[in-house]
Amino acid sequence: MIYIVNKSTKPDYNIALEEYCFKRLLQHDKIFILWINEPAIIVGKHQNTIEEINPEYVKEHGIHVVRRISGGGAVYHDLNNLNYTIISNEDKGADFDFRSFSKPVIDTLAELGVKAEFTGRNDLVIDGKKICGNAQAYIPGRVMHHGCLLFNTDLTVLSKALEVPKDKIESKSVKSVRSVVDNILPHLPEKITINEFADKLLEQMKTRFPEMRGYSFTEKELAEIEQLRATKFGTWEWNYGHSPKFGIERQSRFTAGKIQVFADVKNAKIQQIRFYGTFFGNNSDLSEVENLLVGVRYTPEDVREALSTIGFNHYFAGFSLDELTEAIVG
Repeated sequence: MIYIVNKSTKPDYNIALEEYCFKRLLQHDKIFILWINEPAIIVGKHQNTIEEINPEYVKEHGIHVVRRISGGGAVYHDLNNLNYTIISNEDKGADFDFRSFSKPVIDTLAELGVKAEFTGRNDLVIDGKKICGNAQAYIPGRVMHHGCLLFNTDLTVLSKALEVPKDKIESKSVKSVRSVVDNILPHLPEKITINEFADKLLEQMKTRFPEMRGYSFTEKELAEIEQLRATKFGTWEWNYGHSPKFGIERQSRFTAGKIQVFADVKNAKIQQIRFYGTFFGNNSDLSEVENLLVGVRYTPEDVREALSTIGFNHYFAGFSLDELTEAIVG
C-alpha cells in the first residue's frame, strides 16, 4: 500500500490526480491520499451543476467549480477542509460500503476525544450534525472512496455557495434538503491545526497498514496528471456542460438518493432523456439506460417493463424498480 500527501490546493488538479491514481496506478492495490482544496464546490458525477450552486455568489467570490467522477451531492471545500481518498482493489456488489471506509476517521477522532458516528446513507456526524460526506466510484475490481472532513470550514460561505435556486420541478417532486453541518475543531478537547489533524489521520492509516509507504510521482506521471486536468477537469464542458432543455422535468428523493429526470416526450414516447442527481452506481455511464428508454411510451407500465430488461442497479444502486419508474414517470 502507498500513501500520497498531495500539497497542491488547486481543485481541478487534485481531482485529476485522484482519478489518475484510481485508473492508472493499477499496480498498487491500495492507495491513500490526503489533500486540501482552496475554495471550491465539487459536484457529483450525475449532477446538473447549474442547479446545485449559487452562480452569482460563486463568481463574485472566485470559488472554483469542479465535477468529480463519483456520485453523490455537491460539497464545499476550503483550506480548512481535509479531503481523504482510499483506493482499493476489491469487487463490489450493487450496494456501496461506506461504513468500513469511514472507520479510520472515526478511530482518529476517538483518539482525539471526539465521538463520531456513521449515519444514514453515507455521512459521519458528531452530536447529530454532519462533519463528513462520503462518495465512491467504481471500476471493475477497484473502488475509490473519498470523504470531505469539515475541520474548520467557513460554514457561512458553504451555506451561501450551495444555496439551491428555486425549484422548477412540480407535482411529486421534492426540494433538495441540505444537512445540518458542523466543524470538527470546536469539538476537540485540545485544539490542533488542520495539518496536525491530517498527520493524525495518516498515523491511523499507518497503524492499520504497517507496510504502507510514501509515493512520489515521476515527471512523466506529473505531466500526465496535468494533461488530464487541462483536457478534462479544468474544462467548462466537463464541469458545467450544456444545461438540459427538455419538455418534462422531474425531481424525486428516495432513501438511496435524489434523481432529476429531464425528458423530451413527443407523441407520448420518450425522444430523449437525461438523469442527474446524488445517486451512486457501479457504472457511471448512463447512456445504456438513456438509450434504452428512447422510443418507449411515457407510461409507468412501459417504462417499468423496459427497465426490467437490464441490471439497472448497476447504475442506480439501492433503488427498486418501482422507485426508479416513479422517478421517471410517476
